[in-house]
Amino acid sequence: STLVTAGVYLLIRFNNLMESNILFLMMILSILTMFLSGLGANFEFDLKKIIALSTLSQLGVMIFCLSMKLPEISFFHLSTHAMFKSMLFMCSGVIIHNMLNNQDMRFISMVMYKMPLISLLFNCSSMSLCGF
Repeated sequence: STLVTAGVYLLIRFNNLMESNILFLMMILSILTMFLSGLGANFEFDLKKIIALSTLSQLGVMIFCLSMKLPEISFFHLSTHAMFKSMLFMCSGVIIHNMLNNQDMRFISMVMYKMPLISLLFNCSSMSLCGF
C-alpha cells in the first residue's frame, strides 16, 4: 500500500509531463480499478481484505483526478486518505485482537457494545473516507 501511494505521489509530481493519450488511458484504467475493487470488496468477508480493496478503490479515485488534470485534489485526497486509513487499520487491529484474532466479518459481532470508543473511531474514519 505504501509503495502504491508513493507511485501516486510520483504521478502527481510529474503530472505536467503527461500527454493526453496517457491521461485518457489512466482515466479508463482508474474507472476499471474503482469499479472492480469496489465490487470485489462487496463479496469479501475478511476485514483486512475489505480495507485493502477500499484502498485500491480510493487509489483509482486519485488517478482519475490526475487524469482530469486536478493534481491538487488528488494530493489532498492522498493525504486525507493516509491519515484516516491508518486510523482505520489501527481500529481494525484492535477489533481483530479482541475478537481472538478472528478477521471474518461474519463472526465479529456486537463490537459496538464491547468496544464503543473503537467503534466510534472506526465509523468516523470510514465516514471520512466516504466523503463526510
